[in-house]
Amino acid sequence: MVDTVGVGRNRVATYDDAVLSPPEDPTWLGLSSERLPVGAASDWAVLPSCGALVMFSGTARDHAPGRDAVERLEYEAYEEHVVPRLAEIASKMRASWPDIGRIAILHRVGVVPVGESSVVVVVSSPHRSAAFEAARYAIDTLKATVPIWKRETWADGESWGLETQHISEVAHE
Repeated sequence: MVDTVGVGRNRVATYDDAVLSPPEDPTWLGLSSERLPVGAASDWAVLPSCGALVMFSGTARDHAPGRDAVERLEYEAYEEHVVPRLAEIASKMRASWPDIGRIAILHRVGVVPVGESSVVVVVSSPHRSAAFEAARYAIDTLKATVPIWKRETWADGESWGLETQHISEVAHE
């Protein structure tokens, strides 16, 4: 099911049903306007062949540097580019860490209340070093290459992010 929601000045199509339910495929990627299935993603990534599971959840917090009392976070995305970029990241992860079992990379759009997850990365692998390294690569590369922008609203104002950066391509070695 495709659900179209208004986000800021743009309209973003999100695929909530596909994002909120685990796939049969070993890679779960998506963008959703709904609360992210953090526990389900973590449970789904467990495999008998994998002794390590690393989960990163970027959770909306009530402050930012120089901004006390953050009340609201809102995310916008250039939606048609998000999942292809996430797929590039996952592909690079599998090439760099071939033993990886499952990968979940999910991001939220729209309003994300303080305390809820805006992004989730889950990686399972036979050993912890690959799971940690791959999860770190995924979140760092997502932040640098996926066209998703954050607006913060706090007691004294609002702004689109603190560290404006140019979106770059996923590096291929």
